[in-house]
Amino acid sequence: MNIWIAIAATAVGCYAVKLIGLLVPAGALERPVVRRLAALLPVALLAALTAQQTFADGRALVLDAKAAGLAAAALALLVRAPFLLVVGVAVVVTAAVRVMTG
Repeated sequence: MNIWIAIAATAVGCYAVKLIGLLVPAGALERPVVRRLAALLPVALLAALTAQQTFADGRALVLDAKAAGLAAAALALLVRAPFLLVVGVAVVVTAAVRVMTG
């Protein structure tokens, strides 16, 4: 039964967040600080998600093939490689490290 309570609470919470977003006056959204924050927030959230997925395994920090792939992707970005090449480099390096380390 607890799972249904969690599902209902999540649904109500999502609806409440959506409703609060609709109730915010348009003038508040036009402020420069709010605009800048709205532009930077997705980048920060994506960076945090990437770091968590790359370096965390439960409650432990790990350095494994995913970290090597991320480092290779960062190097490819530094040399201004196209996006698909960056992804390809990350995949190849991650696979190669996994093969070498077993």
